[in-house]
Amino acid sequence: MALADEQFVRAAPSPRLRPYVGGYSGYRMAAGPPGTHQGVPSAHLTFILCLDGTVEMLRMPDAGRSPGTFEAMVGGLHVEPAVIATGAPQTGLQIDLTWRGVRTLLGLPAAALQGDVVDLGSLLGRRAHSLLDQLASTRTWRSRFALLDAALDRMAAAGEDRRTEPPPEVGYAWDRLGETGGTLRIEELAREVGWSRRHLAGRFRDEIGLGPKSAARVIRFDRACTRLRGPRPPGLAELAADCGYVDQAHLARDFRELAGLTATAWRAERPDGRPGAG
Repeated sequence: MALADEQFVRAAPSPRLRPYVGGYSGYRMAAGPPGTHQGVPSAHLTFILCLDGTVEMLRMPDAGRSPGTFEAMVGGLHVEPAVIATGAPQTGLQIDLTWRGVRTLLGLPAAALQGDVVDLGSLLGRRAHSLLDQLASTRTWRSRFALLDAALDRMAAAGEDRRTEPPPEVGYAWDRLGETGGTLRIEELAREVGWSRRHLAGRFRDEIGLGPKSAARVIRFDRACTRLRGPRPPGLAELAADCGYVDQAHLARDFRELAGLTATAWRAERPDGRPGAG
């Protein structure tokens, strides 16, 4: 399949991988004027494989981390926007990893990546370069997604054999936050789990990298972003109500603090819902 100047396609992983992978995106961006893109917090960790070009991180989600340029990378959960250079042409694939996927596929807790972006080679060694080479020599998005499915399936099988399970209470707590769109009160969540709020916060942060309150905020914000970049986005007052915000002002505050942009500016930057590192 010949590649047009701009492409953006999505695909679902195989059912076997769905506890670990939220989805795949393939993209091709043509050259444009130099600029920047805000990488906003998400409920998934970001795994990017560049088939040509690189991702240049000008500011990490955790500003204390050093910027860098990556051909293949994994970005952790975060509550501050990253800043990424734009303008150079790039073709790549983005994989949305769950926190369970990070532990199973990469062999470490999501907390180890919190606020950071890490070169995939430092986690997978030569396997990262081999995967990139195979993907780059594959000509269609369908075959690339199939290749990713096969590679991640092998990694999942190996990871399931060696992994140590996090406390089931942590998994239950994350799932409940997801089910409620980040609106469940943390006091109620702690009662359901059977732990004190303080103990839940510590064990949750040790595994995921964010405390339950921050995770709930990111999940709620991620839901708002998903609605906003849909084909028929609601008005901001309706969006705030639908996503569990007290009012539109609280939604606006989250966009200022988590995205570094207004909701309107964020939507304009993503007319087709394309992915962004971070």
